[in-house]
Amino acid sequence: MPMNRAHRKLCSSDQWARTVKDRLLPWALKDVELGDEVLEIGPGYGANLRVLVDQVPSLTAVEIDADTVRLLEREWGDRARILHADGTDLPLPDATYSSVVCFTMLHHVPTDALQNRIFAEAFRVLRPGGVFAGSDSQPSLRFRLLHIRDTMNTVPPATLPARLRAAGFTEPVVERHPESGGLRFRARKPVGG
Repeated sequence: MPMNRAHRKLCSSDQWARTVKDRLLPWALKDVELGDEVLEIGPGYGANLRVLVDQVPSLTAVEIDADTVRLLEREWGDRARILHADGTDLPLPDATYSSVVCFTMLHHVPTDALQNRIFAEAFRVLRPGGVFAGSDSQPSLRFRLLHIRDTMNTVPPATLPARLRAAGFTEPVVERHPESGGLRFRARKPVGG
C-alpha cells in the first residue's frame, strides 16, 4: 500500500480496527440506511470492511493496491466481493448499488479532480434514491506527521457539498466531528437520476 511505514502500521492495527468499529463507523453512518447492496471504495486493510460485512446482505469492496487486494481476499473473500480496481474508473454496471461508502481514504487521492471522479463514479453505480456516505480526516499536526512522504489531499468541508452536487447528488450533508474535527458526509442520487 502506498503509505509510509508508520501509517501502514496504524491502519493495519487492532487498535485502529477497534476505533473504526466502536467510534468511526457508528458516527459516520448514523441514520444512514445502507440497503441490500453496498459498495466500499478504498477499504485499505479492511477495518471498515470487517464491520460492514456483518451489517449488510451483500458487500463489494474496490481497492486499488494489488497486495492489499490479496490480503482482503484471504481475510474476507468468502464473505465479500473484493475487486482490484480504481475508484475513479469502476468496472461495475450503472445503478447497481443501494449505497456507496468510503472512509478515511479520500485524503489519499492525490488531486481534487480524481476525488471528483470518485464522486462521479459513486453516483453512476448507485441506484436512484441510493446514498453515498463516508468520512475523512482533517488536517492537524498529528495527522500531518502521520502523512510524511504520503499523499495528503484533505477535502475542505466547505467545498464538499458543491462538489457532490456537481457529481449529480442531492441533499448533501457535511458535518464535523465535535472532538476529532473529522468530517462525515452523505448525499443521495435523485430518484429520477
